[in-house]
Amino acid sequence: MRGESKSFETVRHDLKWSRLKRTVRLGLKSLWMHRLRSMLTALGIVFGVCSVIAMLAIGEGASHEAQEQIKSLGSHNIILRSVKPPDEQKVSNAGQSYVLDYGLKYSDIKAIQSTIPGVSVIVPGRVMREFVWNITQRVDCEIMGTVPWYPTMRNQRVLRGRFFTEQEMNEKSNVCVLGAEAAQKLFPLESPLGASVRVGEAYYRVIGVMEAHANGQKSPDVGASSGSASSTWNRMFIPLATARTRYGEVLRKRRTGSFEQERVALHEVTVKVAELSEVVNVSHAIEALLKRNHKKKDYEITVPLEQLKRAERTKQIFNIVLGSIAAISLLVGGIGIMNIMLASVTERTREIGIRRALGAKRRDIVTQFLVETVMLSGAGGIIGVLLGMTIPFVVTYFAKMVTIVTFWSPVVAFSISGLVGVVFGIYPAMRAANMDPVEALRHE
Repeated sequence: MRGESKSFETVRHDLKWSRLKRTVRLGLKSLWMHRLRSMLTALGIVFGVCSVIAMLAIGEGASHEAQEQIKSLGSHNIILRSVKPPDEQKVSNAGQSYVLDYGLKYSDIKAIQSTIPGVSVIVPGRVMREFVWNITQRVDCEIMGTVPWYPTMRNQRVLRGRFFTEQEMNEKSNVCVLGAEAAQKLFPLESPLGASVRVGEAYYRVIGVMEAHANGQKSPDVGASSGSASSTWNRMFIPLATARTRYGEVLRKRRTGSFEQERVALHEVTVKVAELSEVVNVSHAIEALLKRNHKKKDYEITVPLEQLKRAERTKQIFNIVLGSIAAISLLVGGIGIMNIMLASVTERTREIGIRRALGAKRRDIVTQFLVETVMLSGAGGIIGVLLGMTIPFVVTYFAKMVTIVTFWSPVVAFSISGLVGVVFGIYPAMRAANMDPVEALRHE
C-alpha cells in the first residue's frame, strides 16, 4: 500500500510539472507570436532596471569620492585655518601700503597644548604663493612651511624620495618636497630628485615628491592665504623654520597700483586628538579658546569627523532620492505590462473559452497569464541589469567620474522587476480566469 501511495504521489507530481511546462510553452508561443509588442512592452522594465542600477552607481561613486577626500584629512584631526575677516583693520604703513594683521598665532598653539587635554600632536603650517622655477619651466605654486610629521597627520604619502627631517628643519635647510602636479610641470621629462628649484632668489634642493590624489581629485587642503575652498595638488613643502627665516613675519603682495602686506603667523594648524570620541568636544573647547583670544572671527575650524558623518547621511538621502526616481520608471513599465496584458485578454477571449470548455481550470488560466507577465518582466530585468552594469563603466571612461556598482543594486533591481511582473499581472490574469466559458465561446 505504501508503494502504491508513493507511486500515486509521483504521478501526481509529474502531472503538475507537465501542466506547468505546457503553460510555459503556451506563454512563450503567445509572446513570440506578438514579439514586437512584447519587446516594446519589456522596454519599460529594461529602462527602469537600467536607470536604478546606473543612478545608484553614479550616486555611490560621487559619495565615495567625497568621503575619501574627507577621510584624507584624518578622522582624529581638527583643522584650524586663518581667514581674512571681511572688515579687517588696515594699518597705514609709510602712507602707501598697509599691514593686515589677522589669523592664528603661535600663542594659540601654546594655549591649546597647555589648557586642552586629549591633544596629542599639533602640526602648524604657513602658506605663501609664489612662482617656482626650474630653468625655464615655471609653476604658480603654494609654498607651505610645515613640520616633518605633516604627511602622517594628514594621511598623505611621499611617492618618491622622502620628507624633510627634524634635523633639516632645525638647521633651516633649503630642501623641499614637491606636490605631484608641481613636479610634473617643473620636471616633465626627468626625475626631480636631487635637482634644485628657484623661488625668488633662493634655491631649494628637491628631496621628495608627494603622491598624487586618485583620479585627479583636488586636494582637500585649503590654501588659506588665498581663501579658496580648495586648491589643486600644486604645493611645495619646505621646513617651517626655513619659511620663517625666508619670508619673515610679514608677507608682501604686489597688486595693481598698491602694495599689500599681511602679518599672519600661521595659515593652518592641524590638531590631532588622541581619542576619537573626544574629537567633537575638543573642537568646541578650541573654538571657545580662540573666541576668547581673538577679537575678530579671523579663523575657521574644520572637523573632518563631523563632515564624514554628514557625508554618510547625505549619501543615504541621495541614494533614496535617486532610487525613488528610478523606481518610477519601473512603475511606468509595470503599468505598461498591465495595459498590454488586459488588451491580450480581450483579444484571446475565445481562446480562453475554448480552454475552459476543454477542462482547463481557473488556476490554469491564471498561471498562463502570470507566466507571460513574469517572462516579460524577467527578460526586461535581465537586459536591464546587463545594460545598467555597462553604463557606469561608460560614464567612468568618458566623463572620468568614479562609479561604484554595489552587489545589492542589480539584485534588488531584478527582484523588483520580477515583483512588478507578478503584481501587475495578477489583475489581467484574474480577469481572464473569471470569464464565463459560455460567453467567452460566443465572443467574436
